[in-house]
Amino acid sequence: MKSILPIAFLAVRMAIFGCIVLSAAQAVGADVKPPQAIPPASATDPEAERASFKVADGFEVNLFAADPMVSKPIGINFDADGKLWVVSSSIYPQIKPGQVADDKVIVLEDTTGSGKADKSTVFADGLFIPTGIVPGDGGCYVANSTEILHLKDTTGSGKADERRVVLSGFGTEDTHHIIHAFRWGPDGRIYFSQSVYIHSHVETPWGTKSLLGTGTWRFRPDTMQLNVYCRGQVNPWGIVWDNWGQTFETDGAGGEGIAFAFPGSGFQTAVGADGVAYDRVLPGLNHGSPKYAGLEIVDGSAMPEEWRGTFLTNDFRAHRICHFRLTEDGSGYVSKQLPDFITTRDAAFRPIDIKMGPDGAIYIADWYNPIIQHGEVDFRDPRRDHSHGRIWRVTAIGKAPLKHVLLSKAPMEALLQSLRSPEDFTRMRAKGAMRERGASAVVPALAAWVSAIKPRSASADHDRLEALWTYESLDVVEPQLLDRVLNAKDYHARAAAVRVLSHWAPQIPNAMDLLATAVGDEYPRVRLEAIRALAVIPSPQSIVVAERVLEKEMDGNLEWALTRTARDLESVWMPAFRAGKLTNWAKPNQLTRALADVKSPEAFDILVKQIKSDQLTPDERKEVIDLVASIDAEKGAATLFDLETNGDIKDPASRVYVLDALIQSARQLKTARPAADAEKLKSLMNDKVEALSAAAYRLAGAWRIASLIPSLTETAEAAQTPEKIRKAALEGLAGFGKSSAAELKKLSLAPEPDATRRIAVAALASVDAREAAPIAAEMISSGA
Repeated sequence: MKSILPIAFLAVRMAIFGCIVLSAAQAVGADVKPPQAIPPASATDPEAERASFKVADGFEVNLFAADPMVSKPIGINFDADGKLWVVSSSIYPQIKPGQVADDKVIVLEDTTGSGKADKSTVFADGLFIPTGIVPGDGGCYVANSTEILHLKDTTGSGKADERRVVLSGFGTEDTHHIIHAFRWGPDGRIYFSQSVYIHSHVETPWGTKSLLGTGTWRFRPDTMQLNVYCRGQVNPWGIVWDNWGQTFETDGAGGEGIAFAFPGSGFQTAVGADGVAYDRVLPGLNHGSPKYAGLEIVDGSAMPEEWRGTFLTNDFRAHRICHFRLTEDGSGYVSKQLPDFITTRDAAFRPIDIKMGPDGAIYIADWYNPIIQHGEVDFRDPRRDHSHGRIWRVTAIGKAPLKHVLLSKAPMEALLQSLRSPEDFTRMRAKGAMRERGASAVVPALAAWVSAIKPRSASADHDRLEALWTYESLDVVEPQLLDRVLNAKDYHARAAAVRVLSHWAPQIPNAMDLLATAVGDEYPRVRLEAIRALAVIPSPQSIVVAERVLEKEMDGNLEWALTRTARDLESVWMPAFRAGKLTNWAKPNQLTRALADVKSPEAFDILVKQIKSDQLTPDERKEVIDLVASIDAEKGAATLFDLETNGDIKDPASRVYVLDALIQSARQLKTARPAADAEKLKSLMNDKVEALSAAAYRLAGAWRIASLIPSLTETAEAAQTPEKIRKAALEGLAGFGKSSAAELKKLSLAPEPDATRRIAVAALASVDAREAAPIAAEMISSGA
């Protein structure tokens, strides 16, 4: 697993990103090469563009639709009956003064099964840079700049005659960062993203919801519940779920490729609800990647078996579609890039969205534009293309297309059987069709279907999970089925059920007990979901249960999630802890970890008592020492020095660790030395334990106690001084900076012993490299 990115690195990256205003295809980015004119042949003839494609072996491409049927496609999604809904913007990147907004929602249909659209309907017009669309609830939800609209045809004309503002208040600071990439999740909620320059304050019946930067929203239309699912990245422009409901995103600007986005995860640029940047963030799975837009998992029986489960995403700047294989690694994943799926030399090919279709084919939205830059090229540059666009369809050679099914009109039994389909497309749309029919029409048949699942069938765990998601889509809490899936044989199902439990927790009386079991699960993915599920249960016991994950092996995701959960719950558990009401920690190191994660000053005295006690192992005591030093650098230094010199710590290794912690604090945090008697430190310098004595000499220099310089010098010069102590004394002298250079230079010259000279010149180099260089060169040439 990659290590977590430090905040310093994040700051550097953001300084770079702040200088970049990115792309036109809603996916962002700036071409390195100057923009080219539209190639005349491919501009007017899609066949010329198609002929330029180099496609992976075993696949072929045909044109599904092009202008004038569709132009400038930004986002695509299929409905339950296989119609392709497209949002299109000719206005992008910005409207002209006095121009009337007339962007569109277009519905494309293949009524003959030929693999090519033969019907195009403008479902709605008059929109202003729509950047996301998902069919549902008798129409479609559309991202329309600062708002989400629901458009509906109530007359059967094929055109929207009802337009309702569902939510408003989303930021609009940059048109290629506004809300986008709409998609239904397996839980029956709409997920969509916004990007780094956007600040949203959205009024809902549940209060104002804010996201002051990049993140992904989760929205339930029937109750208007809106929450932030995860935070960070730079311009996330693709979201997808695998067969077990694990979530992945791609970033259209951040250079981290595919991201494993578990609930509450935070990536580069992540800010909290207060807009304060996270001090630690998670890495993506493909560090150093270019900018990607759109994400899809190759799926279904119409695709070659070796391709199923792999990921496709669009490198819109390099005119190609990339291919990745993800494999499990601890609680997360590792990602390997495979040979490209499609490449071309056509400079106008701009793939920005990609979806599996109802026939098992892969559909690609081609923005088709030679200019992708957003800010580097003038908004009115005549080379910008505002009229072309294509939808490409890719099929596996020799594989028959899937049978076309009208799920919206299918009988209930057929919808339930569709939950066993090998195609995620079918399973997802079947759940959506049942959600729209409502609980009263679905639940009796669904309960009977679940009861009929054969316990020993290979698909039993997944069948029950699909049913659990269907109940969630219907907003019907089903505790018995939830318990069954939480105890499934397959840990993928258990992990997915924990996420459902996090949504249902207020209605599940024994939610805490169930999560306590999940925290101790054999598999790290289940433990990861449990830690984050506890973050949404506002009980002081949540952190106590979450910290028990430390009893099993940890990895980067688990470490990050545990810290985040402690911080998310701080306002709940810290008051109880301060009042002495939170005492049932399983092990002392679990309390220490929680306190470390929130860096609470109120915990200072308790931590000091822990250091003095015999309850901690040496390793646990080191953690507490570090925490005391980090909570309050100056107070911590004074306290630790007192513990050291007053005999409160007996273990020699822990005593050395205290001095090393004080040295590190003095050097890195620039803490002032405690107002302590120098004689106490001098006494430590003479300790019989060599490691303790050496650490004391180094600390004298780190604290720059001038009265101890003679002792340091005398020890460094004495012939009988052990080499380890001499080295420490010289390092202590180096701590005084250039004021000690003369003494260090003296000790680095003959006739001092070679061993002394080598240590001294190294110390001299740390304070005056120019003085040290010729002496070191002479020593090397003479073999000293």
